[in-house]
Amino acid sequence: MSDKKARNAMWGGRFASGPAAVMEAINASISFDKKLYAQDIEGSLAHSKMLAAKGIITAEDQRKISEGLITIRSEIEDGKFEFSTRLEDIHMNIEARLAELIGPTAGRLHTARSRNDQVALDMRLWVKQELTRTAQALKQLITVFIDKAEAHAGTVMPGFTHMQAAQPVTFGHHTMAYVEMFGRDLSRVRDALARMDESPLGSAALAGTSFPIDRHMTAQALGFREPTRNSLDSVSDRDFALEFLSIASITATHLSRLAEEIVIWSTPQFGFVRLSDSWSTGSSIMPQKKNPDAAELIRGKTGRVSGHLIGMLTMLKGLPLTYSKDMQEDKESVFDAAETLDLMLAAMTGMFSDLNINEEAMRRAAGAGFSTATDLADWLVREAGLPFRDAHHVTGRAVAMAEERKIGIEELPLADLQALNNAITQDVFNVLSVENSVKSRISFGGTAPDQVLQQIAYWRARLDNA
Repeated sequence: MSDKKARNAMWGGRFASGPAAVMEAINASISFDKKLYAQDIEGSLAHSKMLAAKGIITAEDQRKISEGLITIRSEIEDGKFEFSTRLEDIHMNIEARLAELIGPTAGRLHTARSRNDQVALDMRLWVKQELTRTAQALKQLITVFIDKAEAHAGTVMPGFTHMQAAQPVTFGHHTMAYVEMFGRDLSRVRDALARMDESPLGSAALAGTSFPIDRHMTAQALGFREPTRNSLDSVSDRDFALEFLSIASITATHLSRLAEEIVIWSTPQFGFVRLSDSWSTGSSIMPQKKNPDAAELIRGKTGRVSGHLIGMLTMLKGLPLTYSKDMQEDKESVFDAAETLDLMLAAMTGMFSDLNINEEAMRRAAGAGFSTATDLADWLVREAGLPFRDAHHVTGRAVAMAEERKIGIEELPLADLQALNNAITQDVFNVLSVENSVKSRISFGGTAPDQVLQQIAYWRARLDNA
């Protein structure tokens, strides 16, 4: 069948002359929604089997339809299928080819459904499958972070506020902070999968159908928990796509925060980490350079993913119920965000796994900036009985004294400390080293190595069941 004949047959008499070239170009979505071919065929197979089971079409018609759809799937996967922009979308391309293969019987497939519920089904199936892949990628990433944290549970580094050294922590503790972030991302994936586990197939154009279909049968065949409960919402809902883009944006933001730290840590001024050659590049003019390009690209691609979320929200915000052609714009943003996030997760997993940690540079930096000043204040409260505000004042004077002498607070003579408060004893020096400072943070979720190891054990067990 020629493209023109197929197009005319699909549209009917009103559009017999065909749309203008510009209209054809703006209306067509086959250039991107052909990505949905597997989901479209999967939905059609389930729909045709249900139609036959309910006596709406014959078993023989169903057999022909199934064989034709399977042939089309093979043609697409073998690169032999010819997609046509004149047939607009993946649904009409497949239906037209089915008619070429099995004749008029192909027209029975569309009984009791519309392209509205068909595309809602295809997109929902695609997003479900993509989120399942995202969950697996997050689990792999989290595992890499847990392994790195365990190897460095006692590696001291500075903790920062306002990008200034604040208190000593361990690199293991810092790494586990990202495990918490990515763990929340994983939980959002699981929540979204549960929410979208409803099949819109059978809602037809918007009002349901008069045919005696079995929506529970098709929902079960397609791996959904149950069918959706309102036909109007079913064809107009794109919350599942919004949730995917939201999850992608939040996850990308977490990846970007880490990427920024890797960029900073890898500079000669910090020297905390060294990227492997696999995840960095050189300069075309400066032979000494080793650029953290993978981290920078992760950071840069975050804006792209977040932009897709804003675009989808903007597209949907003014749409009345039910379906409007605007909703065709949901696909490219979801597809690109998914591809981008997949790449970002894979890159961070590989880059962080290969990251070399400079423990000595971290240790030196951990003691800079009077990072154990809070430990002195805590000691004065705990051992000398001072109110914390008084202890804070004494500690501030000690810091000023050390700063004036250009030495660390732990290098101040005991006599000078006692001049600030006579309750101070030699024991205070037990808490002023960065190692002892870190070990003292024994509160649940704190940076003490034993606490870090407890959280690692918790996450390993949790991940096994995630």
